[in-house]
Amino acid sequence: MTDFCTDAILLRKIEYGDHDFIITFLTQSRGKLCVIAKNAKKSVKRFSGALDLFSVNHIQCTFPKKNKNSMIILSQTDLETGFANIRYDISKTAYACYWVELIYFWLEEDKAQTQLYDLLFFVLDMLNRAEIPMEVLSLLFQIRFMRISGFSPIIEYCENCKTLLDMIPQKSVRFDFKEGKIVCNKCLNKNLGYGLQVAKGTLKQLFWINTVETGRADRIKFSPFAIKEGQILLESFIPFHIGREFKSLNFLRQLRQEQ
Repeated sequence: MTDFCTDAILLRKIEYGDHDFIITFLTQSRGKLCVIAKNAKKSVKRFSGALDLFSVNHIQCTFPKKNKNSMIILSQTDLETGFANIRYDISKTAYACYWVELIYFWLEEDKAQTQLYDLLFFVLDMLNRAEIPMEVLSLLFQIRFMRISGFSPIIEYCENCKTLLDMIPQKSVRFDFKEGKIVCNKCLNKNLGYGLQVAKGTLKQLFWINTVETGRADRIKFSPFAIKEGQILLESFIPFHIGREFKSLNFLRQLRQEQ
């Protein structure tokens, strides 16, 4: 195998021994990638300022020559953007930590995920620039993360009877977490599992932000009610579907309560 270069967003960094780091990137060409940065704590020339969480780097990696089962070696990084405005704001940091934790635990290694890379870069860039409210960015990231990952919820029509959302007379519908779909009142039954009542207006806005061109995402204006309801829906459905709790999400919720 030959050495390679790629753009990469840093998802996680943990200490390994006295001098090294184990680093997980979301790369543009290879998906999630775990590498070892040898002597990174001492090597100012190779890694200075480039190994911060959320940073975007052009990385050079080397395959181990002696033991082919050893970890890929991070040989050099060139910092492209550090997204410093995120790390200096606790709320922005909380949202970004949630996004990267989702990716870290959901994705398998070494499978190209170009759409997901582009999505994460977009929301981090907008979060850093403060051009779109962080709450709206999080809704956009979550709904598109689900679509790219293959478990997008059905929110544009009742899956049972195929009635379009606009044609359902009630102002709200039931969302079934187990099935990942909305259910109109006439299709409700006693066997419906864990779910949530959601306003049609909230679902319409989530559907729009999931389908519109990414560059036009700043045009949608969520009401405070729709933002709160969208947060409850997506931040409940994703952990339910993936089957795990996220520490970053618990911290984010606690931060919202304190604010």
